[in-house]
Amino acid sequence: MPRFVHYSDIENVYDDPQRAGRLAGRIAALDGPDAAVVGSGDDTSPGVAATVSEGRQAIDLYRAVDTDVETFGNHDFDFGADAARAVVADSPQTWVSANVRDADGEPFGAAEGVVPHTVERVDGDRVGFFGVTDPATDSLNPMAADLGFTDPYEAARDAVTDLREAGVDHVVAVSHLGGGDDELARIDGVDLVLGGHVHSERAERVDGTLCTRPGVNGETVLEVTLDADGDATVARHGPEGAPVDGRVADALRERIAAAGLDEPVGRVAEPIERTEAAIHGGECRIGNLVADAYREAADADVGLQNAGGLRLGHDLAGEVTEADLLSVLPFEEPVVLVELAGAELLDALRQMSAAVVDFGEEDWWHGHVSGVEVVWDDDAAELLSATVDGEPVDPERVYRVATPEYLLHSDHEFPAIDERHRAGEYGIQHEVLAEYVREHGIDPQIEGRIRRVSGDERADVEAAHADRRRHGDQRQHGSSPGAAGDE
Repeated sequence: MPRFVHYSDIENVYDDPQRAGRLAGRIAALDGPDAAVVGSGDDTSPGVAATVSEGRQAIDLYRAVDTDVETFGNHDFDFGADAARAVVADSPQTWVSANVRDADGEPFGAAEGVVPHTVERVDGDRVGFFGVTDPATDSLNPMAADLGFTDPYEAARDAVTDLREAGVDHVVAVSHLGGGDDELARIDGVDLVLGGHVHSERAERVDGTLCTRPGVNGETVLEVTLDADGDATVARHGPEGAPVDGRVADALRERIAAAGLDEPVGRVAEPIERTEAAIHGGECRIGNLVADAYREAADADVGLQNAGGLRLGHDLAGEVTEADLLSVLPFEEPVVLVELAGAELLDALRQMSAAVVDFGEEDWWHGHVSGVEVVWDDDAAELLSATVDGEPVDPERVYRVATPEYLLHSDHEFPAIDERHRAGEYGIQHEVLAEYVREHGIDPQIEGRIRRVSGDERADVEAAHADRRRHGDQRQHGSSPGAAGDE
């Protein structure tokens, strides 16, 4: 029975050489003559090692684990199309991509060996693999803006037809569609969907077809077995306890050391968490730190960081280096200043909730702020109040907001903000953060910038907000709460 050793979205694992070496050891231990090693995208970037080598650090891992098949994720284009082609050309595996196109409309990477689908022998069976990538990648990643992404489901149906006509025993979709995997699973002739993109683990059947996701940062490798009837079983494996592949670990240490990013910039007394639960759960310390750094750099009214731009990883603890901060914000993009009318700012603040933007998991919180206090009703999916510098947001006033340039391009996070709002540009994100830490230290606290309430709490918030607005109106008209009695 063929087995598939499935990894995906390993991203920042390269920033911990020991852990990356152990991940390689686990994948290699699971491999065998009856198995195919398969990656479903975002396996070259982002991260510190990725930034300093333009994704080429992944080649060391691919060679160590003898990857058989890989497809593209949105972050695999973080350094542009040419860098992605260079990685493909030097990788040992077959890259499958049925819906990515070059600027001229031709299949991406064909000269380097990228194919829409391939047939591999796995435990004696002929297994057809095809790859598809989120068609919104050109919006998610500005470095992919010159590429084209066709309808993944039409591409999938064409690939299935070709593979079935070739007489394969099984068809496997290698997908970086995230939530779109369910539709893939419903395509007649697809036996298994090995997915990625969304950073939560998954092993679920959709109309009888198994869909899997290993999660993020190499925390899990999935072992999927297909029997003769096409039924699949799944086992999950963590890297813990696996032997460390010294070649992978040593190569990563050398790359990071050569970048000269080991200069200390500050010291943390209380470790700063960078887990998914913290970053996507509401206000968090790392989000406050980054938003504060942006606001100061741009002398803005508001700092705004999208949660998806804060990369998961080890806690910031003890001595913090430039490499640690680059690991938090591993994108060579600037902080920009945008000017938003108050009504637009309120729209953006609403879009911090997954109930408003259809992106990621349904309970995710998508934003972190500085200079703002927000109260959100989770039950009603409603913004109850928003203040800037203690005053309710005025829909008519123009506010200066410092934020990542990415948000000017993305239609997925904070669609209220786009290129027409640009009013200035400042340093690269991780450099802005490093400068802020050097000057102010690194001791962010939870301050009540974001309150998520429900039930009876709502009435209390509304009463307090109404009282604040009433006092603001009185000040605007030159009076105070006691002025009428003094006349």
